[in-house]
Amino acid sequence: MNDYDFMSDTTEDTSTRFVTFITPNLKRFDLAITSTNRFYGKKLITDLQSGRTAIVGQDDLDEEGYLEFTFKLTEEEATDLRQFLELVVGTVNFTD
Repeated sequence: MNDYDFMSDTTEDTSTRFVTFITPNLKRFDLAITSTNRFYGKKLITDLQSGRTAIVGQDDLDEEGYLEFTFKLTEEEATDLRQFLELVVGTVNFTD
């Protein structure tokens, strides 16, 4: 591995919550929500249907168009996802 210039290589125990739900608009979400000590308390959210993953905190949820762009959702779908994620993401802090 002499050709690799590692910037970081760490192993950490994490916690992952798997959630499947259907919104009032009948959109199904299958999510993996990973909590880690990295990312300043933000969660690693993976949409298991599309394979898209993002590091998400409350500041990201407040950013207009973030969920639509990141997860390729309609505005209505993003609103439903945002409402759920606000329950699980919480505020960003420096400990998890």
